[in-house]
Amino acid sequence: MHSLRAFPTRSLVTLALACAGFAAQATPAESTAPSAAATSPSAYARWQSSMDAFAAADKERLPQAGGVLFVGSSTIRFWTDVAEDFRQLPVVINRGFGGSTMADCNHFVKNLVLQYRPRHVMVYAGDNDLAEGRTPEQILESFRSFVQTVRAELPDTRISYISIKPSPSRVALMPQMRQANALLAQYVRTVPNSDYIDVFSAMLDASGQPRADLFGPDRLHMNDAGYDLWRTVIGAFVAPATALQAGGASPATTAATVAGGNAALVRVSTGR
Repeated sequence: MHSLRAFPTRSLVTLALACAGFAAQATPAESTAPSAAATSPSAYARWQSSMDAFAAADKERLPQAGGVLFVGSSTIRFWTDVAEDFRQLPVVINRGFGGSTMADCNHFVKNLVLQYRPRHVMVYAGDNDLAEGRTPEQILESFRSFVQTVRAELPDTRISYISIKPSPSRVALMPQMRQANALLAQYVRTVPNSDYIDVFSAMLDASGQPRADLFGPDRLHMNDAGYDLWRTVIGAFVAPATALQAGGASPATTAATVAGGNAALVRVSTGR
């Protein structure tokens, strides 16, 4: 539990990583629209250092197959203690790279996902796509391609999409966030062995606005309270492989329990 650790620790780590990332490259938030080169190989050159870092980590210690893999943008990258948060799982892999989009995750799916042969993939990406000017339909298409690539090589791997979160700094994009989340939820319902995990609803206050208490000073990245909430919501969808093999409760069955029994708060939908 985060309450057992000094509260500012992760916030300081997040701030340091953010500063380093912003110094090294222009982030998608600085763009107003996708460039014409957005789908060309050269557009992905900025992620080479991230891919090299993952390769170096794998060379030092290659994660075992059959784990739970988290992939996506800086929200995943800054989840530095995700393995501790889900310590009931034997293998947890973090492959978040700051500033990335759903389009980027799709482009690098072989490096980020396929080579690890996970049994479960958690995907968080999409808000940077919107910040760059992409449409909800384009995010859906990138995720659809991502799913098809994973399923072609790993047909039994579960895929969970974590909804776009409502960051206070991007409140102007709330309509597009809602539209993208709705499209993705609808698509996931058509995909066997998949989930749509609604963190968006749980991160709104009584007036329907983003909860500022869940975010750090930049109003974009989450603080410890935000990650605690995510751990609770997402925890309903992860289980040790032994529990799944033994026929344990499904995510839909356990969601209300993990979320304190408040189904209206979490409003999670799943696809089978």
